[in-house]
Amino acid sequence: MTNLGWLDLVKIKICCYYYELISNYNRVKRKKWYLTVKLIIGLGNPGNEYKQTRHNVGFMVIDEIASVYNIALNKKRYKSFFGKGSINDIEVVLAKPQTYMNLSGDSVAQMIKGFNLSIDDLIIICDDMDIGLGRIRIRDKGSSGGHRGLKSIIDVLGTDKFVRLKFGIGRPISGSDPSDYVLSNFKKAELPILKEAVKKASEAVSLLIKDCTVAAMNRFNK
Repeated sequence: MTNLGWLDLVKIKICCYYYELISNYNRVKRKKWYLTVKLIIGLGNPGNEYKQTRHNVGFMVIDEIASVYNIALNKKRYKSFFGKGSINDIEVVLAKPQTYMNLSGDSVAQMIKGFNLSIDDLIIICDDMDIGLGRIRIRDKGSSGGHRGLKSIIDVLGTDKFVRLKFGIGRPISGSDPSDYVLSNFKKAELPILKEAVKKASEAVSLLIKDCTVAAMNRFNK
């Protein structure tokens, strides 16, 4: 066996050091989306016929957030369109389930499992008829309030203790069918209010991620 000099031993040690460094980097890189991640899901119905309806404000807010933070929603998995990016130095997944509203829980549960997250990492964005148009309300738990998307999520996850941002769409006129109302398009006069409210909801989500639920509630639940 050839005897190794001290210089050879140093070279071997340096090579081992860099090999371990690169291995650790690749290991962390592979687990990148399993570290600090927030899963932000907007509820709605897939298809162009529902795109501008009141029930789809969750999708609208997700699209606004994606635009502001340059996150492409170009991946399809877990019965959802989604994209990965960062907001306030926190890694996020933005998603729009494609299951139709009543089965939203199936997609949400698959994403939580697929990204190895907990319910504490979840933020749901949905419409609410009991809140005036243009207003938002943040809650960290609570019943579905009759919202079928929230009911599906609560039923599948087995808990109502997750953060949700409720986006006010106003109530239908007396005697109208609520199911028809949520699937109706916004009126032309409502569009400026809708546009500003979508921006406000995007800002609220940013604060939810950066700060805490209580701070977001104090600022936006007015």
